[in-house]
Amino acid sequence: MRQTPLIALLGLLLLGCGPDTTPPLPEQPNILLIFVDDMSWGSLPPYGKDYLDMPHLEKLAADGMLFTDAWVTPQCTPTRASLLTGQATARNRMWHVIGPYGHPYAKLSEPEYLEQLPRDTYTLGKALQDNGYTTGIFGKWHLSNDETGYYTYLLEPGREAYGWDYSNPQTDPTEYQNRPGKGVEMLTQEAMDFMSRAVAEGKPFFAYLSQHAMHSRVVTPDTLVEKYLRQGWPRQEIQVDRVHWGSNADYLGLLDYLDQSIGQLEAHLTELGITDNTVVIFLTDNGGEDEYFDNYPLRYGKGTPYEGGIRVPFIVKWPGQVPAGVQNTLPVQVADLYPTLVALAGGKMQQAHEVDGVDLSGVLTRGESLDRESLYGYMPLYDLLWGASPAAIIRQGDYKLIHYFGDWFDVEDSMAYHPEAKTELFNLKTDIGERHDLSEVEPERTAVMRQELLDWLVRMEVDLPTPNPRYNPDSVYVKRRGQQF
Repeated sequence: MRQTPLIALLGLLLLGCGPDTTPPLPEQPNILLIFVDDMSWGSLPPYGKDYLDMPHLEKLAADGMLFTDAWVTPQCTPTRASLLTGQATARNRMWHVIGPYGHPYAKLSEPEYLEQLPRDTYTLGKALQDNGYTTGIFGKWHLSNDETGYYTYLLEPGREAYGWDYSNPQTDPTEYQNRPGKGVEMLTQEAMDFMSRAVAEGKPFFAYLSQHAMHSRVVTPDTLVEKYLRQGWPRQEIQVDRVHWGSNADYLGLLDYLDQSIGQLEAHLTELGITDNTVVIFLTDNGGEDEYFDNYPLRYGKGTPYEGGIRVPFIVKWPGQVPAGVQNTLPVQVADLYPTLVALAGGKMQQAHEVDGVDLSGVLTRGESLDRESLYGYMPLYDLLWGASPAAIIRQGDYKLIHYFGDWFDVEDSMAYHPEAKTELFNLKTDIGERHDLSEVEPERTAVMRQELLDWLVRMEVDLPTPNPRYNPDSVYVKRRGQQF
């Protein structure tokens, strides 16, 4: 079901319609979004890794609401675009990771996509500024590749263009994410300094802390690598299977480092005296890379439409407003954060802007459910690094359908190529690992969900993949069935 768009009317929109009988929320809360790169749903203690020690993240979950069924997109740029626009990739046309690559001899032609987030986009940052917030971004940007910014930074010319009052300056060397620690300490300090300035100025803040951890290559401070080597874990060049999950000392050490930063942030909020009026959100941009950490019990990982690629950790803490220790099984998506945070900030939107997410503030603060039948995803691209081919997905209740438009790769069979369309159906309640395709067992449900998915794409007015006149099954991009690409 398509959600009602949020559209500015006469220059001002208050979220929601008609008289509001719900009790008002307290004064505008500060917002701290801790956004982690390439971290799998199953890699954290709150989601099942009982042999890991992440006390600060575990406390965050214990003090807030943990969502078990949160969806993002399978890769960096699309998720970040949905976060800051509140839109599905089918609307914002940013399903492709920024940076030129393509497969000109593949079976299907990818629809035209945007290579930069348009500067006139009414971003979440701009909407919060219109509600009186000071906004800061720290770390990975990856939504443009010009004078406004690039993968590592939002540069000064991009601040006004995209709705940010502050962004961390360039360092020397500039690509700090390639050094031990991947900039975790530096970016955390930048965020804490920004929060201190905002409090001194008496302004509510939105701090978007966009860490480069846990993206490959994992580079970890030596002391933390040594800690996990002493526990018997190998270096990252060696993969192991331990209590059903593969990992290594480098990866676990960087998780530890990241957890320490969460503790520092929480301590800083306490020091500033703003803990009770700060919403803290923990979210990741996509699933983890299989070579570093198994996404078990989810299937596959980053870059794929399976749960290992799109189901991620999502935790929200707001003392006195969001009940502590709650595990919420509602299916939610990254685009929901835009209308949610705007609602918490005051509800003003001074520009026309359609969103596909829904406001979760009632879910968070009043225990409400959602009047939403379906979640959708659109990823009409090839990315052979992950075995991805053009696909779209829909979830209704416990059921999830994946539709491949023209071909697919079998990741578990040496990337064997299959030059035909395919539709898969899974019951995530009974089969979270997506091992049992029900499309032939439940053909009627499969047909109905597939048609609803295609109808949604029509409503989005988005182009679909088309047959490629240059298709060459013997090319270096796509080889015959049973061979690696």
